[in-house]
Amino acid sequence: MSTGVWLIGARGSVAVTSMIGALAVRAGLAAPTGCVLETAELRGRVRPGIGDLVFGGHDISSVRLEKKAEALAEAGVVPAALADAVRGELLGIEQDVRPLPAAATQAEAARAIGADLDRFGLRYGLDLIVVINVSSTEPAPPEHPAHADLDALGVALVGPDPVLPPSALAAYAALLAGCPYVDFTPSTGARLPALDRLAREQGLPYAGHDGKTGETLVKSALAPMFAQRNLTVRTWSGVNLLGGGDGANLSRPAANAAKAASKQRVLAETLGYAPQGDTRIDYLEDLGDFKTAWDLVTFEGFLGTRMRMEFTWHGCDSALAAPLILDLARLAAAAHRAGRSGPLTELGFFFKDPLGRVPHGLADQWRALHDLVAALDAPEAAR
Repeated sequence: MSTGVWLIGARGSVAVTSMIGALAVRAGLAAPTGCVLETAELRGRVRPGIGDLVFGGHDISSVRLEKKAEALAEAGVVPAALADAVRGELLGIEQDVRPLPAAATQAEAARAIGADLDRFGLRYGLDLIVVINVSSTEPAPPEHPAHADLDALGVALVGPDPVLPPSALAAYAALLAGCPYVDFTPSTGARLPALDRLAREQGLPYAGHDGKTGETLVKSALAPMFAQRNLTVRTWSGVNLLGGGDGANLSRPAANAAKAASKQRVLAETLGYAPQGDTRIDYLEDLGDFKTAWDLVTFEGFLGTRMRMEFTWHGCDSALAAPLILDLARLAAAAHRAGRSGPLTELGFFFKDPLGRVPHGLADQWRALHDLVAALDAPEAAR
């Protein structure tokens, strides 16, 4: 049951850490720590397994995978011994990382992306390819009439002017090629009515948006606590300091705004109101692939007594995100084989800004994920 994982942004830190991790786990060189599907409750219930995943992808970067792995080892993201141990296999995957195709129209670009996916599938005899976007965050696009209608979109894409942002073009190409699509970024991806219709017509699932790996993960665990204890949260503000390519990209105001909005949604959805405060994201080059977040929460208790809480999160986004990429590839593949199409709303556990009207509290999202796995694990779904 070999399953392809085609990564948009395949030379980036998250993608290469995912590859190293999958190769190391398959070889018995590392434990699947951080992989949700490898917890005691879920282990062995979703196929394909980590060892069944085959990697390829697109990227605009020319840095070879083995060189990126060396850089990640030097930065302390992955153990140097593991990067060296899987070097030969990374050299093999390198042959399946393609530059993003240049084309006169977005319709031609979509066909070229689809052709790359077809070649990848034929080369390895894959029965399914899951496309996952792990590229840089893009600004929210301006509205376009074609975003709401699939037929109008098809007409607009043959014109000379771009109609879809890059993440949505990747989703369009993936769905046309018969591939489930996952957006791990806050970018638009398949979150357009026209692309939702395409996914349903093609009988394909899609998921997103914006992987939940650090500060927002903590928010989704803590915010329900305040709500359940009937404590009024007056303010909740956070400062995020990060380096690396993601930090450099988020130093651009439009991309920063898209990310910050995604990070704050959990509070209003979980508390039922939006407390004062916001989330600030600052680029600090010296941090490299690591991130520090500091949050201040002020709240009100019985008889109006004012109190406060502070927490600091220091983590490595790539090491936190990579195992989730492996989980999402497996879940999207299993959902497709079970006949699911349209948005996989049960995967909100993995995302800051999940699709659909779903709970944002972590415990509720965990139950929804368990229910999905139980459905996919049913005898008929597994065949």
